[in-house]
Amino acid sequence: MYERYWRKRGEKASITIPGWQSMSYFSEGEKICWFMESELAEEVVRLHNLVGNAVTEGRHIVVGTGSSQLFLAALYAFSSPSPSHHQQPQPISVISALPYYSSYPSMTDYQKSGLYKWGGDAETYDGEKDGPFIELVTSPNNPDGYTRESVVKNNTHGFFIHDLAYYWPHYTPISYPSDHDLSLFTLSKSTGHAATRIGWALVKDPVVAKKMTKFIELNTIGVSKDSQLRAAKILKAVSDSSEEEAFFKYSYEVMAQRWKQLREAVQGNALFTLPNFSPGFCTFFNRHTHPQPAFLWLKCEGEIEDCASFLRQHKILSRSGERFGVSPKYVRISMLDTDENFMDFIERLSSIHL
Repeated sequence: MYERYWRKRGEKASITIPGWQSMSYFSEGEKICWFMESELAEEVVRLHNLVGNAVTEGRHIVVGTGSSQLFLAALYAFSSPSPSHHQQPQPISVISALPYYSSYPSMTDYQKSGLYKWGGDAETYDGEKDGPFIELVTSPNNPDGYTRESVVKNNTHGFFIHDLAYYWPHYTPISYPSDHDLSLFTLSKSTGHAATRIGWALVKDPVVAKKMTKFIELNTIGVSKDSQLRAAKILKAVSDSSEEEAFFKYSYEVMAQRWKQLREAVQGNALFTLPNFSPGFCTFFNRHTHPQPAFLWLKCEGEIEDCASFLRQHKILSRSGERFGVSPKYVRISMLDTDENFMDFIERLSSIHL
């Protein structure tokens, strides 16, 4: 979806890296995250301060190969014992409220770590009765787009990872700067540069930041400097963009148009139900705006039990609600595809009738 915007930016978002530059594992400075390029750290802080979606003061920034690596690093940081403590007897439970991001269970259990394991729905978890936990709070939520908070009962002794990949003004009203112990952001959802594979965590506790850095050091010996420098240039271009070329203004308008077309396509069609969102005051745009998530969370009504299979018959690809821990009557569909593919999707959806 964002390619058209970036094609028009030309040299403002382009970068040339000399053959001799960034050859060392190490970056300059004495930061906890010793492989993070200072230019990227500066642009991350600058953009968050401009948008007003996250507190950066008193935070350590940890860069990762996308927020996926940072998610695993955070699990390691919260579950690994401190030098003065023995290994806990049981893996700590990793939980999230339904519907949760489909990759959370598989990413958590993929390596069969003795430190943590997937524990399912956070709504049914009791921290006092069920023991230690790590709760994943995705807000706005993937897949359904709603704003989320922690839901665990008796959560005093839990750990929390706030996945804020979609807390940007083109997806949802920015109501306050998020102020959490550990928050994850990613270039892929903020600017569209998924292939650059850059994410960052804002971490309050230096011990947690050090453990996350250690995980990435052991996992990949740092993060690509080339990707970091490109990400810094991209974020700088966003912050520097004039009112006429403002990235978030452009992206908001495209998303608004797409959601308008989507709602018109299914209007009066009893086969489908779309989510309804209430508008909120956005401090970035200084006006009320509507949430317009990056994904459509669609429900098939009536006798259609397997919505993904039903849509596949009409040449529409989706991800079944079962992958997100709920009924197969639900599906997730991307709203971020190319203009051509999105219009094909709207036309095919519009033509479906019983």
